Amino acid sequence: MSMRRTTTRRAMAAVSMTAALAFALAGCGDDGGEKPGNEGSSAPSAPASPSAEDKGEPQQEDTAAGENVDPNAKLAEIRGDGLVMTIHQAKRDSGGFITLQASIKNEGTQSKNTTAWAGTETALLAKNPNSVAGATLVDKVGKKRYYILRDTENRCLCTTGIPPLLAGKTTSVFMQFPAPPETTTEVDFTLPTFATTSVKISG
Repeated sequence: MSMRRTTTRRAMAAVSMTAALAFALAGCGDDGGEKPGNEGSSAPSAPASPSAEDKGEPQQEDTAAGENVDPNAKLAEIRGDGLVMTIHQAKRDSGGFITLQASIKNEGTQSKNTTAWAGTETALLAKNPNSVAGATLVDKVGKKRYYILRDTENRCLCTTGIPPLLAGKTTSVFMQFPAPPETTTEVDFTLPTFATTSVKISG
């Protein structure tokens, strides 16, 4: 009888230890660590400021500066300081603005600085360095000049953060302006360092 009781006690102790170990392991697997299949993954970080897509505005690079725009379309071509700017589209949108899509190529043999394209307006320069915020449209019929649209923090609705343009390289840009009256079908476009050119409005 003594041998049987000892064996039974040992068996019960082993079962208790196994259950306690399983419980402890289950607790460790639920401590907020990475789950199987998620190794190396992390939660997406919040953007520093609302993106153009979040605000319902065109994105500055991948979308607004090329998507659905024929790169071979040429409304106008202007030159300045060894650069050539091709305007692909100037489209009137339902929101009451015009979106202008263009590309700028450095045809020279040296890198070109892009800082002058931001213009000279202090409020815009502070928020939009290396941008095309200095662009304007002129409605000659209505005798009115239109400047780049901006948000409440003076961030332009245009391409920003443009690095120096290396020799032979091309960069895509976009700009948004208030739309002139529907009767206006052509405007003069100007960007610092480039000549002025007439552009037909579509849409």
